[in-house]
Amino acid sequence: MKSSIVFLTFCVAATAFAADPAGYYNRTIFTDDFSSNSFGPRWGHYKSGSVVKDGVLVGITPEKSDHSAVDNIRFPGERDLEVSVKFRFVSEKAKSFNVWFDDKDYKGSHAGHICSISVSPTGVNIADAKTGNFRNDIYEKRKSAAGLNDADKAFLLTKTKRLPVKLTLQDWHTLVVRTKADSVEVCLDGKAVGTFQSEGVAHDHKTLVSLTTNPVDVHYDDFNIKAGGSAAAKP
Repeated sequence: MKSSIVFLTFCVAATAFAADPAGYYNRTIFTDDFSSNSFGPRWGHYKSGSVVKDGVLVGITPEKSDHSAVDNIRFPGERDLEVSVKFRFVSEKAKSFNVWFDDKDYKGSHAGHICSISVSPTGVNIADAKTGNFRNDIYEKRKSAAGLNDADKAFLLTKTKRLPVKLTLQDWHTLVVRTKADSVEVCLDGKAVGTFQSEGVAHDHKTLVSLTTNPVDVHYDDFNIKAGGSAAAKP
């Protein structure tokens, strides 16, 4: 049976977005409680062995894969988004998972990456991918034999923020991520974890949200994507 736990979509503690009017993220883009025990037609996948089983999404990176399992949803471009999901780390093999915000029409960063939130049992890492690690020139330098110089490394430190947390294995937790303009807000189990501000987050044409499992044994439930404010104008 599906869990009857009430899904939290707010943060108890004061946050950077506390002054926003109630219901700012008022347009549902996608929702899935995985009760159908299969992926619906809107789901896309990249190098993923993930399955829907017993009412949850079981994240699985295939053995010997060169990329973590990606399970994603596409939609027309939006700037401000709220993503909420229940998750649990089933074993110590579950290193982390990412919520990625991408724009597959954007060519200025590798794979159109805009920003990401990585969650592990011990920390949350927020990154501006668009102007940071995945900006095309930086991405290419990272892959080159010469690598990054000291100035590059110092610059990239300004494009991420790590927040310590302590999450128990096996137990269900609730993550809420909100982007608004150039800020990201992260909440866990109804409490604010922290915020991060960086110019790349303000990208106004985010077209994809994905769950990336690193590498296995992460379960997901009650996955929701909402957009903030008025509908984005068509180009």
